[in-house]
Amino acid sequence: MECRTLYYEDCHLSRFTARVTACQQAQKGWEIQLDATAFYPEGGGQAADTGTLGGVPVTHVREKDGKIYHLCSAPLEVGAQVEGILDYAGRFDRMQQHSGEHIVSGLIHSRWGYHNTGFHMGSDVITIDFDGVIPAQELPSLEAAANEAVWRNIPLKIWTPSEQELPNVRYRTKRALPWPVRIVEVPGYDTCACCGVHVASTGEIGLIKLFSAIPFRGGTRMEMACGRWALEILNQTYDQNRQVSQAFSAKITETGEAARKMNDQLAALKYRITGLERQIFSAIAQGYAGAGNVLHFQEGLDNTALRELADAIAETCGGAAAVLTGEDGAYGFCLVTRQGDLRDFTKEMTAALGGRGGGKPNYQQGRLAAARQQIEAFFHTPGGHHGLEF
Repeated sequence: MECRTLYYEDCHLSRFTARVTACQQAQKGWEIQLDATAFYPEGGGQAADTGTLGGVPVTHVREKDGKIYHLCSAPLEVGAQVEGILDYAGRFDRMQQHSGEHIVSGLIHSRWGYHNTGFHMGSDVITIDFDGVIPAQELPSLEAAANEAVWRNIPLKIWTPSEQELPNVRYRTKRALPWPVRIVEVPGYDTCACCGVHVASTGEIGLIKLFSAIPFRGGTRMEMACGRWALEILNQTYDQNRQVSQAFSAKITETGEAARKMNDQLAALKYRITGLERQIFSAIAQGYAGAGNVLHFQEGLDNTALRELADAIAETCGGAAAVLTGEDGAYGFCLVTRQGDLRDFTKEMTAALGGRGGGKPNYQQGRLAAARQQIEAFFHTPGGHHGLEF
């Protein structure tokens, strides 16, 4: 028995009554068939509706071979009359996204002749792929035109032309489609073959926001959101920007310039700190002039500074320089020598002190999971290790 598609008759229908015509166990629940449904099955880039049937959760809806299957968490009696209740908030979100996408795709097709080659509706944004390059600088004017269509509150026209009428209907598509073809038209903006559910008029979309247009496989991948999704993202963005403006003591419309100034100041400060740090390293290294093999602990070094200090000491001490930074259980090390091979020493050290490291024969760097007392005891072992005595 054919299922009546109530979701096409009234996209805003959120409650309905129908008779169960079939129930069969599936891998993740029971698949229920009805004589009528307002639950939209997944397809055309649009997710399936969810909700309840007779109080039983509906987790997914699919269509196969002209039949619509409602995946439920429990079985329903065949022949029973059940009430279906949609998660209408989710349904309306998807109606806003899909209808907004039609407007944007129609505008792009009319301006550049590009086709929509991919469409994915995520949980917070839509991703659309086009088969041509859309300059990023064109997004503001494209967005303005799309929202103009929203504010005009244009009623959508949705119909299935007869087999005789179809050849005379001009609609956006990359290839000829066999009859029957469902047509969704936003008058003045787009006419497209589509099986999805849509708003009744463009004003219901509320808002269209284009976020990005990046090169993708010779064309363009665009991210956008409509209606409540767009509003939520903009609200989150505004809240973050408000926090940034407070942190920078800048107007909320001038946070970009404030951030650039802060980055310039930080870069200048980092350059100055690096210069002072190298002076300190040089002074430390001079203190070890002619000392031979050296073990040195220094707090607060990153990997680059650790390497620079070890290299500076190796330059003056006349032996191998071992510099460590960190705390008990987590020390970073760097070993440098101007002559000789440190690899065997490092292998024995990391085995004894629970670490790992590597590098060139005269340069080794890594980490040790040991306490300072254990490290000192290893380095100060009488007779040393592999010819190195500290």
